[in-house]
Parts: sequence; structure tokens; C-alpha cells
Amino acid sequence: MAFDVAAVRGLFPALGDGWVHLDAPAGMQVPEQVATAASTALRAPVSGPGGIFPASQRAEAIVEAARRAIADLVGASPAGVVLGPNSAVLLQRLADALGDGWMIGDDVVVSRLDHPSNVAPWQRAAQRSGGTVRWAEVDIETCELPTWQYQELVTPRTKVVALTAASGAVGTRPDVRAAAEAAAEHGALVVVDAAAAAPFVPLDITAMGADVVAVNASAWGGPPVGALVFRNPAMLDQLPSVALEPGARGPERLELGPHAYPLLAGLVASVDYLAGLDDAAVGPRRERLLTSLGSVKSYQAGLLANLTNGLRRMRHVMVIGDAMRRVPSMAFTVNGVKAVDAVEHLAERGVCAFADPGTHGVFAVLGVGEVGGAVRVGLAHYTNASEVDQLIRAVAELG
Repeated sequence: MAFDVAAVRGLFPALGDGWVHLDAPAGMQVPEQVATAASTALRAPVSGPGGIFPASQRAEAIVEAARRAIADLVGASPAGVVLGPNSAVLLQRLADALGDGWMIGDDVVVSRLDHPSNVAPWQRAAQRSGGTVRWAEVDIETCELPTWQYQELVTPRTKVVALTAASGAVGTRPDVRAAAEAAAEHGALVVVDAAAAAPFVPLDITAMGADVVAVNASAWGGPPVGALVFRNPAMLDQLPSVALEPGARGPERLELGPHAYPLLAGLVASVDYLAGLDDAAVGPRRERLLTSLGSVKSYQAGLLANLTNGLRRMRHVMVIGDAMRRVPSMAFTVNGVKAVDAVEHLAERGVCAFADPGTHGVFAVLGVGEVGGAVRVGLAHYTNASEVDQLIRAVAELG
């Protein structure tokens, strides 16, 4: 069945504001069913876990439902799902726990393509232990992340290989499996940031070869909740615990303080929303997720091609990168126009976009800061062809 973008748009009350929301890399708008689930949980009796009364049992049920939802999303066991405020916080907790056992001479491998949330924690952990940080570089022409370099970067002293499943900045989807195979040869832990990939492509933690996968529900229209998913749940009991409860086991060892139960209820609803994006999807939620996200991927490939081709036809615009595998996030520069001025122009025409100064991450490597920064845009499930055309027309006016 074809992806029904008109029906999807009807699920989002926020789209009634009249703006063209091409700001998806900062998080999608929230579907009505997610807001309803969170508000319903706020009104219902909920207590702390561990009691024998209904309000306590409701809290425990919400947490377990959230673990099952994330497990279905990435093809894992609920026993390996750690919940928290966002993936950046959870990755920092993981780095702190792992780094306590590192020694001088150990190293970590990070990439220039990654968001700082999957770089800075590993840099800090290596610095504390006297270790080394090794960098996987991007191809400055295509923004691909060549995986052959991991054969050279990963050594017997490598503790962690951290990389992204997709770049929210330039859209590149690197070959995680190839990098993971290089890491496995030396027993390094593979930590994958899938925050930018999860809304758009089916995820499978085992097929990726990842040991840990990080996601953020806000990326696909969920509440501000993050998760770390461990392929082998037994690993959790081998980590130092950050929990307040001395006897914490499993995922609770990396969970600090009480859960935000209404937000977790919204998280469950958001995964159900993803599973229902294709009306033809049937079967258990995991199967419906694979079908629906496959439909999303196909639909947005066409939209992204139209956007990319439209921008590349303009002599005053340079689209950054040309990766073969990508999610629908992109960046471009406008000749003679600073990014901050370009996004102001877009805002005046009702288009939401971001300006990146180009002073850090992949943009710094590409020298984007020297030309006034980059304009960042991203498509969402609810983006339609007319909105893409509106952006193209607005950018054309800058020439």
C-alpha cells in the first residue's frame, strides 16, 4: 500500500500552525495519540513501583510496556532496555561505567560523522583513564564514512567503537555492520547512536552487529525519553551500577531516580504510531514496525530526491554530501549568504529550518564555517511534496 501522507498529517494537531516544519532533525511534532496517552497517564492514579495496590502496579506496567516497545523497535529483548531522559544522558552514564575499568594505553574509536552525544562521553572516559581517542574520518566530497579504515583504527586495546547509524546533519547512513565486524575481531564494544535513523529505517540490533543501540523517542514524535538497548542483557549486571538502589539489577543499574511515567506512556503510544504508519501492516508490533518503516523509507526517498535535485539545479546552492545510503536530513550552503540570513529568509516565507555555524562536528571538518555556515533541513513523516516545493522556491529567491 502507498504511504498515505494526507492521513498521517491528520494525526498531528501542531501542523495547524501554518508553518512548513522541515526541522525534523530537532525532533518531530507530536501525534495526537501520543499526547493523549501522556495526558491520560497524568490523570490516572500512579505511584512508585513495588506496592501491591493498583497505582503502584500501574507504574510497573507502564515501565514494562515501554521496555517492550523499544525492544520491538530495535529487535531486542525488553530485559536489555534502559530508559532515561535522553540518549545523551544515557550514553554518558554508560561511558562513565565502562571507563572506570580502563587503563593507560586503552583506546576508543569515534567518528567525525557522529553527534557530540556519542563522542564527548567517550572522549571524557578516555581522558580520565589516560587512554587514546582514535577518529574515523569522513570523505569530504560525499560525506560517506569509509568503513575500511576501521580495520586500521581498531586494535587489541580498543574498548569501544562508537558510531552513528545515520547522521542528523548530512543524512549519511554508514555501513555499521562492516565497522562492527572490524570491532568484533578485537573484542571491542560497538555502541551505535540510532537516534537519527530510528524514525526512518527499520532497525535490527543483531543485523547491525551492535552491542548497544541508543535512541530518542522525540526523534519520531514521541516524548522526551531516551533508551539504551543492550543486545545481550546479561552485560548490564557486569557494569558498575549508578542506581540509587544498591540491589538494582538489569536495566535498573543504569537508571537513576524514578521514571517519568506519563512520558513512558507516551513513548509506548509513539512506537504504536510508528507501527501504524502503513495501514497494510499486520501481525505482531515488531512486524508492523518493519512494514511501516519500510513504507516510510520508500516514500521519503522520492521526496528527498526531489528536494536534492531541486537544490542542485541552483548555481548559488551547494548541497553538502552525496551519500548513497541516507535518511532525509540534509544541509546546504548558499553562495554569498550566511546561513543565519538564509534561515531568516526561509522563516519569513513560513519554512522552519536551522542555521549551523559550521564550527564543530562534521561541518567543521568540511570547512563550512568559512563560508558562513550551513542551512539544515529534514523531512518528517508528515512532509508532503508541496512543502518541499515551497522550500525550493524560497531558496531560489536567494540567488
